[in-house]
Amino acid sequence: MINFIPKALRSLNSDGWLLFLTRAARLFAYGSLSVILVFYLVSLGLTESQTGLIFSLTLAGDIVVSLYLTTRADRIGRRRMLIIGAVLMAAAGVAFASTHNFLFLIIAGTIGVISPSGNEVGPFLSIEQASLSHILPGNARTEVFAWYTLAGSVATALGALAGGGLAQALQHSSVSTVGSYRMVVILYAAIGLLLVVIFMRLSKAVEISAQANDPSAKRSFFGVPHSRGVIAKLSSLFALDSFAGGFVVQSFAAYWFYLRFGVKPVTLGAIFFWANVFAGISALLASKLAARIGLVRTMVFTHFPSNVLLILVPLMPTLPLAIAALLARFSISQMDVPARQSYTMAVVPPEERSAAGGITGVARTTGAAISPLLAGFLFARPALISVPFFLAGGLKIIYDILLYYSFRKVRPPEEA
Repeated sequence: MINFIPKALRSLNSDGWLLFLTRAARLFAYGSLSVILVFYLVSLGLTESQTGLIFSLTLAGDIVVSLYLTTRADRIGRRRMLIIGAVLMAAAGVAFASTHNFLFLIIAGTIGVISPSGNEVGPFLSIEQASLSHILPGNARTEVFAWYTLAGSVATALGALAGGGLAQALQHSSVSTVGSYRMVVILYAAIGLLLVVIFMRLSKAVEISAQANDPSAKRSFFGVPHSRGVIAKLSSLFALDSFAGGFVVQSFAAYWFYLRFGVKPVTLGAIFFWANVFAGISALLASKLAARIGLVRTMVFTHFPSNVLLILVPLMPTLPLAIAALLARFSISQMDVPARQSYTMAVVPPEERSAAGGITGVARTTGAAISPLLAGFLFARPALISVPFFLAGGLKIIYDILLYYSFRKVRPPEEA
C-alpha cells in the first residue's frame, strides 16, 4: 500500500495527514459555495453591485482577522488560531443561511470567514503551511506543497460539482430556488464545525517551542523582525496579483458564463469541477520544474501564459471555445502556487513562517478585496461584462514582470 503513496508524502506524520484532510474539507466547502453564492445573494433580492460590495467587505474583514491570528500563531499557538478560524467559518455560514438583511450579511461576511472565489481565505493556509514546514525536511517542502495544492484543487472541484448539483437536484424536488442555494450555505457551516473537531486533534509537534521563539518577535507587531524587507516586497507584488484576480473570482466567472451563454448552475459546477482538477494536476508539475529552473522562474514562466489565456476567454465566440480557453488557462494557472508558497516559507526563519505566510496572505486578500466591488459595477452593465477578464489578465502580466526582476537573484537555501 505504501508504494502507492508518493515518496515526498511518506515523510508526513499523523499531523501532516490531518492538515491535508483539513485542507481538502475546507476547499470542498469553498468550492461548493463559490458556484452558487452570487445566485443565492441575487435571489435574496440583492443587486449585483450590492453583491460585489459584500464580497469586498467580506475580504476586507478577512484581512483584519487573518492578520491578527497569523501574526500571533507562532507565539500563542498554531492549533488555537486554526480552531478560532474554523469557528468563524461556521458562524459566517450560519449567518448567511439565516438572514436576507443586507446590513446583517455585511456584518457576518466581515467578521466571519467566507470565500466568494473558491480560493483560500482566513488564517488557515499560512498556519497550516508553517506547520507542514516545521515537520518536513527542506528538500521535500515544494513537492509536499504541490500535493497539498492538488488536494485543495480536487476538493474545490468536487465542491463546485456538489454545490451546483445539489442546488439543481433540490430545485427539481420542488424546493424553492433560494431554498436550494441556502442548503449549500448550511453545508458550508457544517464543514466549518467539522474543521473545529479535526484541528483539536493536532499534536504539539506542529508548534514552535518556547525556546525557539525569538523575543524580538514579541516586540514586533507583525512578528517578522528579521525578514520584514523581503516580506514587504513580496506582499506588495502578491497584492497586485490578487487585485487582478479579484476581477474574475470563481463566483463572477460562473455568473459571466450565465450572462453570456445562459449556462445553468449544474453545468457551471461541471465546468469548474474540471477547471479545478486541471489546476490541481498542474501544481504537481511545479516541484519538478522548480528543481530544474528554480522557484522564482517557475512562478513567472508558468503564470505568464495562463494570463494570456485568461484574456482570450471572453474573446471566444462560442461556449465550447470559451470553456476550452478557460480549461487551458486552469491547466497551467496553479503551477506557480506551490512554488510561491514554498519560496515564502524558505526565505524566512522558522519562527516567522506563520507570520510571513499570514502577512503575504493578507496582502493577497487586500488586493482581492477591492476588485470585486469594481467587478460588480461592470457586471451590472451588459456591455462591460467582459472587461474584468481583460483587466485581470493585463495586471497579472505586469505582476509577472515585476516579480521576476525583483527576486530573480534572491534564492532560497536549497537553491543557493
